[in-house]
Amino acid sequence: MIYLIPPGGNIFSVMVRIRMHDQGPKKNSLQTSHFPTSFLSENPIPDSSDLLWTQEDLTYFRYPNLSLHPGLVHGVFTRRGGVSDPPYDSLNSAYTVADRPANVTANLNKIKKAIGAEQLMFMTQAHGENILVLRQDNFGSHSEVPPADAMITDMPRIALMVKQADCQGIIIFDPEKEVVANVHCGWRGNVQNILGNVVVRMKRDFDCRPSGLLAAVGPSLGPCCAEFLSHENIFPRHFDPFMVRENYFDLWAISCWQLVSAGLKRENIELSGICTRCRTDMFYSYRAEGVTGRFATVAMLR
Repeated sequence: MIYLIPPGGNIFSVMVRIRMHDQGPKKNSLQTSHFPTSFLSENPIPDSSDLLWTQEDLTYFRYPNLSLHPGLVHGVFTRRGGVSDPPYDSLNSAYTVADRPANVTANLNKIKKAIGAEQLMFMTQAHGENILVLRQDNFGSHSEVPPADAMITDMPRIALMVKQADCQGIIIFDPEKEVVANVHCGWRGNVQNILGNVVVRMKRDFDCRPSGLLAAVGPSLGPCCAEFLSHENIFPRHFDPFMVRENYFDLWAISCWQLVSAGLKRENIELSGICTRCRTDMFYSYRAEGVTGRFATVAMLR
């Protein structure tokens, strides 16, 4: 289904374009075999990159490169600032866990207000490859929408939300055509190459140029913690070069490689570089916690 809150958040080298706070544009090369030891610290805010953090009623960050474009509003919300009780404390965005529905609704309204959305859209995520394309001529016409793991729209003020607890939330934005996608991508999504399929749909349905797209890969299971004992049975062989040590894979690098293979430029891909399993003080992690909530990645056209 699709939900809305009505009116009333090698192996592979990725060139990440970031903006230092007062130092102008800069490029950092992030090697997949390297992740800052600060992930494991008790820092109140992860300091592994120049993400733009906001600490008000809710704590969330924005990507520097995406933030240069006034036509896009986005935020990656932490678990802080909501009303849910443990083990869902506190900004749980998912009704599908055993949190009280009233608490989830209150949390979603907080996210919707922070983003400034007229409507907040989210999916029944299924670790599949279904993609929802939302346009003016079909918006609101869905009586029954199948489960999906990506949404694409050219409609302003409609916020697209992905829910996570170790999977990647990936924003893909076309500043030329003013089209945005928000993608839920776990390891199954990588196997099915949902990112490449989203780029194909953006090109086909909205005439987007892949080389002009911007992307950002959010907090998720890092190469430090992405252990897959059964990888020989679940991963294609072309994932083998992304194994950083025995049974451990760099899913961030796989996603970046799939985006580049779909036509994006390396310098147009931002990487948060935050492992959710290492930072349960800031984000939910299914692997670390088991019973837990889901944090939100939200993107919206103005």
